[in-house]
Amino acid sequence: MSSKQTVLGRVTQLAKANINALLDQAEDPQKMLDQLIRDYANNIAEAEEAVAATIGNLRLMEQDHQEDVDAAKEWGGKALAASRKADELRAGGQTAEADRFDNLAKVALGRQLQSEKEAKTAEPTIAAQTEVVQKLKTGLDQMKAKLGELKAKRDELVARAKSAQAQNRMMDAVQSVNVLDPTSELSRFEDKVRREEAKALGKQELAASSLDAQFEQLDALGDSAEIEARLAALKA
Repeated sequence: MSSKQTVLGRVTQLAKANINALLDQAEDPQKMLDQLIRDYANNIAEAEEAVAATIGNLRLMEQDHQEDVDAAKEWGGKALAASRKADELRAGGQTAEADRFDNLAKVALGRQLQSEKEAKTAEPTIAAQTEVVQKLKTGLDQMKAKLGELKAKRDELVARAKSAQAQNRMMDAVQSVNVLDPTSELSRFEDKVRREEAKALGKQELAASSLDAQFEQLDALGDSAEIEARLAALKA
């Protein structure tokens, strides 16, 4: 397997990695994300170097191809000039010199043909290499997007962890209060909060059901309007 195929395969595999699946398998998601970020950053740097080298090779092939094209054109011009000179000399009776220039024209035509063949031979390789470079660039863009996703998930996870820790500290502090103290209202306040939370959840569920019903009514109205329109068209 060539190096460019290896790089392309690695780029594709990393770009398609399922972050959520990896996190589900991890014992410590935050550490897993930190390691993934480091691995991704290293692989992106490695892939960038490989892609840059691949692009460099492509540009060299393109330059060589252009040189062959230019050489073919140049040798064609020389062949034409030598042929015309031979015709001029032959018209003047200088047959030997005319033959010499015709031979030069043949040599130039041979060089032209060789340059054309080399240019034509390189074209499929250049086309294939161009396609590979484009795929590698796309893979790199996907990897960079995936790295951004990893960093965002890590930041979200850290924020949630800090919030959970703060909530736990708060609950520990509340639990440390003697709720049996007749002067303490914590128990009743907690019950009130729970009732308010339950009430809020009930409203959310009711609102969601109402919203679904409204959309169903909207769909039904749309169907009725379509039926009326088709009936009017039939009567017309």
